[in-house]
Amino acid sequence: MTMLQHEITDFTANIYQDNAFSKLTKADMLGHWSLVFFYPNDFSFVCPTELEDLADHYEDFKAIGCEVYGVSHDTEFVHKAWHEANEKIGKIQFPMVADPTNRLSRDLDSYDEVNGQAERGDFILSPEGKVVAYEVISSNVGRNAEEILRRVKASQFVYEHGDQVCPAKWEPGDETIAPSLDLVGQL
Repeated sequence: MTMLQHEITDFTANIYQDNAFSKLTKADMLGHWSLVFFYPNDFSFVCPTELEDLADHYEDFKAIGCEVYGVSHDTEFVHKAWHEANEKIGKIQFPMVADPTNRLSRDLDSYDEVNGQAERGDFILSPEGKVVAYEVISSNVGRNAEEILRRVKASQFVYEHGDQVCPAKWEPGDETIAPSLDLVGQL
């Protein structure tokens, strides 16, 4: 089953951001692009490298109208403790979402029933809250924020220009392709 065009379901979650606790709902995620970035655990090994990479590129995501949500099954209290204890995690300005019941990871089909935690999944959501791109990978392989950012930009482009597609390695300003019968077998 594909998650493409799956609309995120209603939810309320606790978050830690800007040295404060607050709530996040589906309604908060609508009207702009979102990156929902699942990771297995706070205080772990690969996760801080990924989250630091996202923190280093957070302004790039914000500049294109995309909010980043880091999500694990840890509580907002654990997120706060990790933020305060780890220099890499201390850089994070985006919301750290608590998903202790795994409702979000189950909704986006990235929950590992055997281990009781989220897989490394990143989901790009349209302003309507629908999945337009996603990737779920092995828990022992870290992800690259620059590639995810590129995919958000490409997703935004095709969202705006439905009659064009983005080839491999496409970056804003590169040529796109207008699909046509004449191109079959020519590329």
